[in-house]
Amino acid sequence: MEPSRKSFSLFLVIWSGQLLSKIGSGISAFALGVHLLQTTGATSAYSFLLMAAFLPSVLLAPVGGVIADRKDRRLMMATGDLGSSLGIGFVLGMLMLTPDACWPIYLGAAISSLFAALQSPAFKASITDILDEKAYAKASGFVQLAEASQYLLGPILAAFLLSRFSLSAVLVVDMATFALAALSVLVIRERIVRQGGGKKPVDFWKDFTDGIRYIADNQRVLHLLHITTAITFLVGILQSVFVPMVLSVSDSGTLGAVQSISASGMLIGSFLIGMSSTTGEQGRVLSFSLVAAGFFYILIGASPNAVVITCAAFCFFFTLPFVNATLEVSFRQSIEDDMQGRAWSLISLITQTGMVMAFGIAGLLADHLVNPLLTDAGRFSNSLGRLIGTGSSRGSGLMVMVCGLLLLLYALVSVSRGRRPQATSLG
Repeated sequence: MEPSRKSFSLFLVIWSGQLLSKIGSGISAFALGVHLLQTTGATSAYSFLLMAAFLPSVLLAPVGGVIADRKDRRLMMATGDLGSSLGIGFVLGMLMLTPDACWPIYLGAAISSLFAALQSPAFKASITDILDEKAYAKASGFVQLAEASQYLLGPILAAFLLSRFSLSAVLVVDMATFALAALSVLVIRERIVRQGGGKKPVDFWKDFTDGIRYIADNQRVLHLLHITTAITFLVGILQSVFVPMVLSVSDSGTLGAVQSISASGMLIGSFLIGMSSTTGEQGRVLSFSLVAAGFFYILIGASPNAVVITCAAFCFFFTLPFVNATLEVSFRQSIEDDMQGRAWSLISLITQTGMVMAFGIAGLLADHLVNPLLTDAGRFSNSLGRLIGTGSSRGSGLMVMVCGLLLLLYALVSVSRGRRPQATSLG
């Protein structure tokens, strides 16, 4: 049976609010990242910002997941969005008092991330309340459109706003988008029928351990957790060094254009998935998408030329929605509704550990190990430097190439063995 127009229209209302919120987050993330790099000049400062914005929501995801299976998911989403705006408000206030300090930015990002631990599992679990199974792939495409817009529209809008207004004005825009996202959920809250869970009291430890046992008994999920954690680590490395790598050979305006054009690949891929109702041969699509992703990942680091980086990154991001959608649909189909919140939060906690590790070490490796090797007077300047160039961030390019090679090797092994990993997203 095809999904009803009514149910999908409700999803689109919530999704529209999340789209605005993602764009606002992309604007503030770009602006704060550029501010930190211009203030400190250190790649590690940027990677620490990513970790501050990521780690709290990952660690607290199981708490959010348990609550999402027992309480009103729409109210959780609204609370998460409004709470996230408080973190941005804290940064805004502190930058007026201490404009050159880094710690308020990290703390404010962490506060927003704490509330994201409520919003994210509730949003993912709510999709099963609103849509039937045949609409899952299409919904995944739309969700990834919102994710792509964060990186497509956020940077270019932030570059435009920063050229005409202050950093404070940019942060106010982000706060407004969080408020609109919360409003979109509250407006239709009473029109959505809650499945499962109901108003059962929360016994966190019991619910948490039930979720662990549920996952541990599923061998498909266990196999996938191992694979996806490795992949998220490699993607996290790219996220950590991409902005400093591009900014070292360009200005903030060019960086915004590079990020937006690159992310348009994800937008196009997500659009293609969103216009279809199924992902087809999921195992085959996943395997060959990973092969393509690994190849283009290598090309991102192979040249200091901004045009080459942009073209390779565009192609890389085009492949990610196909990876994400095939994994997410398989996962959603294999999880019972009343376990959706706990399952998604635990899977996020486990797999995103790879991302956290990447954020924690990538900047330090770049600043203190690989970048010095490929400066004009570095140890590798007359060997590898002749192939991939030298400069302040060419070591980061080498690190990207190595990670891309690892991703490509895994994908080729997966294709040759006919494996069909199936379950969560990278983004």
